Amino acid sequence: MPVNMRDLRRRIRSIKNTQQITKAMEMVSVAKLRRAQEAVSRSRPYAAKIQEVVASVASNSSARHPMLQSREVKSVGYMVITSDRGLAGPYNTQVIRYAQSLFSGKSHDEIRLFTVGRKGRDYFQRRRYPITQQITGMSDTPSYAEVAPIVETIVKMYMDNVYDELYLVYNEFKSALTQVPVAKQILPLTTLSAGEGRTDAARSSARATYEYEPSEEGVLDELLPRYAQTLIYQALLEAKASEHGSRMKAMGQAKDNAGAMVAQLTLSLNRARQAAITTQIAEIVGGAEALK
Repeated sequence: MPVNMRDLRRRIRSIKNTQQITKAMEMVSVAKLRRAQEAVSRSRPYAAKIQEVVASVASNSSARHPMLQSREVKSVGYMVITSDRGLAGPYNTQVIRYAQSLFSGKSHDEIRLFTVGRKGRDYFQRRRYPITQQITGMSDTPSYAEVAPIVETIVKMYMDNVYDELYLVYNEFKSALTQVPVAKQILPLTTLSAGEGRTDAARSSARATYEYEPSEEGVLDELLPRYAQTLIYQALLEAKASEHGSRMKAMGQAKDNAGAMVAQLTLSLNRARQAAITTQIAEIVGGAEALK
């Protein structure tokens, strides 16, 4: 079948336009990733310090706060963090698959699902998972004020025995090219009461004597929800950085693939043009020979 040079030129123009779009999206993702990385770096010292303080207070307190106590697990809450938009490579797919692997062996009645992002919400809705709460429209660099009301609702549900454990499921940011899906337990805060994962400074300060004003229960009522807010806020920042890194990588690969396709189509166009010129020369020579 003869190659249509007009169709080839049209395809080359179309792919070049797509290449320009993917290049622009890659540059935008690079800028957003830089801001997200800065936000993650700024939040880590605060998260470490509040963990140290809360762990120290919890270990020295005689109060039995519900957020520190394990109980019989009848239902489990999962907060699955995805993106609102696609074109981010395997970012959404890998975290959704990882979340589904955690659901194995559990009925829908045993799961309390909290979704962040339209991709996760739409996926689980299509498969008829009951969604307890859905959050969409989160900004690219979420502020602490955005997270606080969400966490207040989630903590209240835990205190009201809507679920007995809560896990964060998200892509942890390792580098611009590497994001790993993880699941971290948020409630109950058993690691604080057990002393696991605490820093040396927290262990040494655990021997200190504390005076509570107005009371131990009042201090823990204020500190523990704030610590849960910090954990979820940190996870959202990590997830956003992972999203921008994954989208940057996907758009870079798409741009490179578009360049390779343009080169291949250009080669085909040149070959078709040369074949057409050769055919025309052969026809001219044949006509000249016929006139002799």
